[in-house]
Amino acid sequence: MTATPVDSAEQGVRPFQLGDYPLLAGPFVHLRAERERLAALRWQHFDARQVAATLGAEISGVDLTVPQPPEVIAELRRALHDYKVLFFRDQPLTPDQHVAFARRFGELEIHPALAASSDQPELVRFEKGAQMVGVENAWHHDVTWREQPSMGAILHAVAVPAIGGDTLFSDMYAAYESLDDETRTEIDDLDAVHDFTRAFGAHASPEQQAEMRRRNPSVTHPVVATHAETGRKHLYVNRIFTDHIVGYEPDRSHDLIDRLARAADYPEHQVRLTWQPHTVAFWDNRAVQHYAASDYWPQPRIVERASIIGPRPTR
Repeated sequence: MTATPVDSAEQGVRPFQLGDYPLLAGPFVHLRAERERLAALRWQHFDARQVAATLGAEISGVDLTVPQPPEVIAELRRALHDYKVLFFRDQPLTPDQHVAFARRFGELEIHPALAASSDQPELVRFEKGAQMVGVENAWHHDVTWREQPSMGAILHAVAVPAIGGDTLFSDMYAAYESLDDETRTEIDDLDAVHDFTRAFGAHASPEQQAEMRRRNPSVTHPVVATHAETGRKHLYVNRIFTDHIVGYEPDRSHDLIDRLARAADYPEHQVRLTWQPHTVAFWDNRAVQHYAASDYWPQPRIVERASIIGPRPTR
């Protein structure tokens, strides 16, 4: 097995490609500055325990079942932008409380295809078990097929299996920073088309897919977006909803999307959440992709999600 440097930097300073395989190995030194920055953060209204190199913090000292003052909400928003995903334990939210907390961060979306909670149309209910298996086990940002995708999502665990059903999150800033200079130069000005029917129309007839596209037209977003709050560049493509790269032939488009999506696969870019009843995860849907492990069937797993509408992604 040979190791080919990704760029002209000295081997051992950046990850390197493993021979002819599109995989990186070696030290992920691009994580150092962010890891150390997060380790130095301190908060006034709660405690935050950093749980992975560049993303993920377990928050304590906040009760989400009661309304929080504006200064706490503002500090949680800043923490979300820093850690990319926040975890809260022992938060027995009712649907009303869940929606009320999420609304403190912006207008909530109503999903056109996924089942809603009977009490709150803004809550999507993922209820899995012996009769319904989990199919969310692919890396993705949520609803990138919207003109204004969600800026964040808040997921509450109602019932979880004794083993399995973890959710993984991957840092899309770090994913972009892991790329070699040539690839970043190629993709910085590219756009990609995102299509609702790639996931939700997989088993529909052509006529049904056409109706889905009429109601949810395809949209174009930058391959590399600039976060509206942090100003940092992050990858914004995924295999579930990204249909093709604008201006590229199909094979070249497919290969590039797949190569960029692989950057989510590296454990160095990830944090993994093992759910407990009434755990809440709040993630920045721009800065991270997520993956729900489907390893618990036929045990039940019930979670509810509120998603906060964000701005249109821009370069």
